[in-house]
Amino acid sequence: MTVTPTRLFLHYLRQLDAILKQVEAFDVAVADRRLHPDMFPLLQQARVAIGLTLRATCPLAGREIVSFRADESTFPSVFGELERTMAYLAAIPDADFAGMDARRVRTTAGFAELDLPAAEYYQMYAVPNFFFHYSMVYAIARQGGVPVGKADFDGYHRYPSDFEFAS
Repeated sequence: MTVTPTRLFLHYLRQLDAILKQVEAFDVAVADRRLHPDMFPLLQQARVAIGLTLRATCPLAGREIVSFRADESTFPSVFGELERTMAYLAAIPDADFAGMDARRVRTTAGFAELDLPAAEYYQMYAVPNFFFHYSMVYAIARQGGVPVGKADFDGYHRYPSDFEFAS
């Protein structure tokens, strides 16, 4: 079975949505926290992760890259961006990825100009970068005391409520 880019990203965007809702319910101030002063705060990390799903998926489906980014970095604007992005991705037919391996993708990575075969772009650049920013959201939430765990991150793990990894 092949997992299409849309299936992969939709799964984790749903997880991101759930984590952000937990952050908002716990303490909205966590949205402005950073792991380090030179890193993005939580909501900006989320926005970058959301945008990467479109930067990854659109060229692989032979489409122009779209963006649903709002000008402000607030929970309502990020939830709106998430909703529009998920709807757009869900509407891309799997057939649009046929011939994906023959495509090349041109993009920037910081100040680097990239021109990569589609498979390398997806597997070596887009997916790792998405998970970097998604992981930062999770890590900042945890650092901020939000009660999220591995099950929230991947949607697969399950643990008893009193389980701890500390030994």
